[in-house]
Amino acid sequence: MANTPQSKKRARQNEQRFAVNKARRSRIRTYLRKVEEAITAGDHDAAQQALKVAQPEMMRGVTKGVLHKNTVARKMSRLSSRVKSLKA
Repeated sequence: MANTPQSKKRARQNEQRFAVNKARRSRIRTYLRKVEEAITAGDHDAAQQALKVAQPEMMRGVTKGVLHKNTVARKMSRLSSRVKSLKA
């Protein structure tokens, strides 16, 4: 348990940061789910639009420290290749 004023403040900050990061992660997952649903449905245009909306949100997660840069790069690469393959 936090005893010093500094550690109490850090505990409060950690709780707030956890809530914000959790909301960011949830929002990113929602955008990713929309892309996945469009790919599953086989709708190339909808998948492309959903991916275009999801990409900035994922990169924002990187800049805010919620996700790792390489993780997002890998996910975007795989999603874009799957969306591209729908067109063929």
